Amino acid sequence: MNFCQVASKQLKIVRAVILAFALVVIPQAVSAQDTAAANVQTQNVADASVPAEVAADGQNAEAAVGADAYKPLGPDMIVGQPTPGGMTFQEQYSPNGEYALWMHDAILLPIIVAISLLVLGLLMWVVVRYNRRSNKVASKTSHNTVIEVIWTLVPVLILVVIAVPSITLLSRQYESPPEDAFTVKVTGYQWYWGYSYPDNGDFEVISNMLDDDEAVARGLPEKLAVDNRMVVPVGEPIRIQTTGADVIHSFALPSLWFKLDAVPGRLNEKMLLIQKPGIYYGQCSELCGVRHGYMPIAIEALPRPQFEAWVLSQGGEIGGEDVSDEPEAADLQEPESSVEGAPGAGAPPVDAEEV
Repeated sequence: MNFCQVASKQLKIVRAVILAFALVVIPQAVSAQDTAAANVQTQNVADASVPAEVAADGQNAEAAVGADAYKPLGPDMIVGQPTPGGMTFQEQYSPNGEYALWMHDAILLPIIVAISLLVLGLLMWVVVRYNRRSNKVASKTSHNTVIEVIWTLVPVLILVVIAVPSITLLSRQYESPPEDAFTVKVTGYQWYWGYSYPDNGDFEVISNMLDDDEAVARGLPEKLAVDNRMVVPVGEPIRIQTTGADVIHSFALPSLWFKLDAVPGRLNEKMLLIQKPGIYYGQCSELCGVRHGYMPIAIEALPRPQFEAWVLSQGGEIGGEDVSDEPEAADLQEPESSVEGAPGAGAPPVDAEEV
């Protein structure tokens, strides 16, 4: 049997192995993960019976009856944020984040370490055993069928092992939110964020970064704290829709394994599920201009009763009914301009007659 015949036989074996994994292992893994995610979602859906100890500190666990039932979370409820000297991913608080962190720690990292140590060991062995001083006459070996079969099959098997959880995670990240999922529309401006709530009266909340002195006075992290957070219900599927008002931005929260670009003229959509009440921080992750580094993201996740109280405090609607006597539309927002004297972030547009 010549070398070409051996190589052809190896390729047939490789194709058979990949086909077997694609048809059997991957569909089963995806199905198992989907079932686990559904169970997590079911167990974490918040309702009016959530006890006070589960709710955020300072919250009223009873059903929201008015604006006075909502109190913002304090610094003791910060859950997701960068840590000094951090060496790996932030701790995860979403089903996809937990799965991705497990994949990194249990599969990718051990494989990477093992391959690196193996290659280092082989290099050291070759340097010591086959240097010019130890081998006056160099070997003229050109082929070794056993070694060639091994170094063809082993990498293929490693890639297949990595492919199963990778494809599973990829499919989960692109899972469409259910039809009745709670919706938040995120708009990126230069250089701040706007959060609209179409399910609750379509009001908009404008979020700007706090000055460092004010953030420290409130006990909040500098360069991450904002004046108005994006408030969402905890334990429920959330439909996040992103768009840009001027240039491309990116809505990213590392502790929730969530990142979605905000592109002008386009509406991107992705599902998010937060498993624990608290405050989660992120930042714009797309270079969007001179103040790109000053677009922090702050999400406040609350049990459903406290979230409804927050909606009432914003003059919004619960269950499709207007809860305010005279609901006011949110102020129109104009992106901050680089022209000196232009309206700043959060300022209403100026009528042409007044200019």
